[in-house]
Amino acid sequence: ARVMAAQAGVPFFYCSGSDFVELFVGRGAARMRALFKEAAAAAPCLIFVDELDALGKQRSLRLSGANDEVEQTLNQMLACMDGLETSNNGVVVMGATNRYEILDPALTRPGRFDRLV
Repeated sequence: ARVMAAQAGVPFFYCSGSDFVELFVGRGAARMRALFKEAAAAAPCLIFVDELDALGKQRSLRLSGANDEVEQTLNQMLACMDGLETSNNGVVVMGATNRYEILDPALTRPGRFDRLV
């Protein structure tokens, strides 16, 4: 992803899914909003989320109420990505995981992480 951004001559934003897992509810979602705001200001650019499964695990696979913070952060990421679809602001989001089969279906539908390489 870094090479793609360099070849395209655009800024590159790197993060890991676990970077957004916080102890206090609301912190991960706030960090996600800040990332997308910074990326939108630097557009065109590329955001790369490594270990996407740490953040995007299927909600049905989580223990009920066990980690509301991760779910809120995932919901915020989905909302930020939906905003990219409508505004066409030049922000491209890529992710990597070794566990594609456990990703939440909301992450893998068209307009989000919908290409598998």
